Amino acid sequence: MKIFLISKRLLYFCLILLLLFVLLYFAFYNLPNDVITTSSNIISSEQIDIKLNNITSSKEKIAYLTFDDGPSSHLTPKILDILKAENIKASFFVIGKYVDIYPGIVKRAYEEGHFIANHSYSHNNNSLYKNSEVFINEIKKTDLAIGNAIGINNYSSHIFRFPNGYSSSIHKSEKKKVVNSLQDINYAYVDWNCLNNDSMKKYSNTDLLNNLKDTCKNKTGLIILMHDSGDVNDTSLVLKDSISYLKSEGYKFENFYKIINQEDLIS
Repeated sequence: MKIFLISKRLLYFCLILLLLFVLLYFAFYNLPNDVITTSSNIISSEQIDIKLNNITSSKEKIAYLTFDDGPSSHLTPKILDILKAENIKASFFVIGKYVDIYPGIVKRAYEEGHFIANHSYSHNNNSLYKNSEVFINEIKKTDLAIGNAIGINNYSSHIFRFPNGYSSSIHKSEKKKVVNSLQDINYAYVDWNCLNNDSMKKYSNTDLLNNLKDTCKNKTGLIILMHDSGDVNDTSLVLKDSISYLKSEGYKFENFYKIINQEDLIS
C-alpha cells in the first residue's frame, strides 16, 4: 500500500512539472518578436547614415569603388574580371530593369563578394519622384529583382543612390520631397566625393585617370563614382591604371559590407 501511495505522489509531481513546462513553452513562444529576436535586430537607417558619413571623414586612406547604372552585358563582366584579378571587392548600384534582364551577371558579382546596392528600377527621374509611394515601390521592385537574381528572399541592400546623386541640382525639389521616406524602409542614401566623369562626355583614358586623380586630391576616405553601363566611356579600359594609382597613394579598398553585414540584407 505504501508503495502505491508513493508512486501516486510521484505521478502527480510529474504531471505538475509537465503542466509547468507546457505553460512556459507557450508563454515564451507568444512573446512579441522584438523581445525574442533583440540580438538579431538589423542595423537602422540612422546607423547606416552615420557609418556612410564616417567614410569621407576617415583618417585612414580607404577607397570604395562604386559602379552605377548596370548591369550591362558588354561591360560589367570585364569590370568583374579586373576586380577579381586585383582581388578587390566593389559596390554595384544596379538598376532593377537591367537586373531582370541580366540576373546571371548580378549573381556572379554577388558570389564574388561585391555589394549589390539599389539605384532604382527605372532610373527615370520624370517618373521616380511622382510621389513617395512610387519612389519606394521602385526601390522595393529593385530589391525584389536583386533577390531573385542572387537567391535571397526579402533582400534589402539598405543603401540607395539617387539617379544623378542626391546633391545634384537635377530634380532637386522632387528629391527633397521623397528623401525622408527612405527611413520608412530602413534605407539611407549615399553620393560620392571622387569620380572619373566617365558618364559626362567622351574622354580619353588619360583624361579619365586625371579626373580621378584631381577629385581625390587631399582626401582620405573616398567613395568613387564610376559606371558599368558603358553609355559614354568604357571605364574598364582605365580601371587597372586607376587601381594602381590608388594603391600607389596608399589607399586600401573596401565595399559596403563594411557598413552592412550579410545577415542585415533582409528587409
